[in-house]
Amino acid sequence: MSGLQALSAIDWQRPWFAPCAALGRQAQQRVLAGAGVADALNALVGAGLAPDPGVRFVPQAALPPGMAYEQFILERGAVPTRDNPHDFFNGLMWLHWPQAKRRMNRLHGAAVQAQGAGAARGPLRDALTLLDENGALLLAPPALWQALAARQWRRLFVELRPLWGQARLLVLGHALLEKLLVPRKPITAHVWCAPAAPGAGQAPPPLPDAWLAGALDAAHLRGKPFVPLPVLGIPGWWPGNENFSFYDDSLVFRSARLKETETTEPNRAAGAPS
Repeated sequence: MSGLQALSAIDWQRPWFAPCAALGRQAQQRVLAGAGVADALNALVGAGLAPDPGVRFVPQAALPPGMAYEQFILERGAVPTRDNPHDFFNGLMWLHWPQAKRRMNRLHGAAVQAQGAGAARGPLRDALTLLDENGALLLAPPALWQALAARQWRRLFVELRPLWGQARLLVLGHALLEKLLVPRKPITAHVWCAPAAPGAGQAPPPLPDAWLAGALDAAHLRGKPFVPLPVLGIPGWWPGNENFSFYDDSLVFRSARLKETETTEPNRAAGAPS
């Protein structure tokens, strides 16, 4: 869905939007009243309604031709922002995950400085892009993690269904939120799988943003430590999954034997926006 009028369709009570509803509604109202996305986000910070993310939002035209998007953010402390839903959600994620977003940006920037903006992105930057665009953090008991990692979908969503009352999926990826403007069964998050996953036999971290920022390690990321999770399968996220035949769709709930295809978006230089 494209165009800022698409923002009017946001249902902030949906479980994927609810964690950012307080700030999201205010930014949405400003944009639908005629403000640019960058101005709407900056106004929330300037008015003390949102925490300072350590960056400001600027129009996309501020990004010089040929300069890497992530390098611009690192050097200028400013996020080029277009007037579309994709960048609206990116801005909201900066307001909700500022430490993790800054950490990802520093890792991106270090890779650009080492390899050059025109070089192939490489496994680290591919993984960072995947997490930034389509990632989520799952806080869950060990049994859910084990079933998810093994792609044991019936066990994950049917046999262990009561355990989902102890779990939370926190969306980080702004492209994932944009896709969920029009929910479809195949929409899949790439869930961060840390060496010691939060919630695995311990209380969830009180500050997931700080926890994730500290967990983002370059060497670990190069291995793309993500597990695919079709988000509409989560109990409580979609009415259709109350009928357990929902999980019989092998094109969505794929066996571990099938190779997962992961795509990342192109480098967002001035001429190649994501």
